[in-house]
Amino acid sequence: MNLDSKLIAVDFDGTIVEDAYPKIGKPMPFAFDTLKMLQRDGHRLILWTYRYGRKLDEAVAFCKEHGIEFYAVNASYPEEKFDERKASRKLHADMFIDDRNFGGFPGWGEIYHQIAGGEAVTGPEQKKKSKKRFFKF
Repeated sequence: MNLDSKLIAVDFDGTIVEDAYPKIGKPMPFAFDTLKMLQRDGHRLILWTYRYGRKLDEAVAFCKEHGIEFYAVNASYPEEKFDERKASRKLHADMFIDDRNFGGFPGWGEIYHQIAGGEAVTGPEQKKKSKKRFFKF
């Protein structure tokens, strides 16, 4: 494992897919491409979502159909069993990606650049620069 790898918790509704809960929305632009790149770079991804039961299983299956399998789901590590009497529901992760962050969701291009250590792209130039620097078609 890469020493610079991070444990990254990623929300589902409104972050990986458009928020259409309890249904599954359309994938957010570049979400699955970015998640695949993060995994390729050696980062471990945790699916971190309000969903549980059948709705959670549907989200996990949807991600798998789009090429993403998570290191853990609603847990800090794969073997963790949640017991509210013994542990907090809070996950251990190096960072959290969520559409409800203070300041809003910056877009997947910006997220990748910040994690990969590239130049941050902000303001009105964000969309233009993110497409130019992030995706090479």
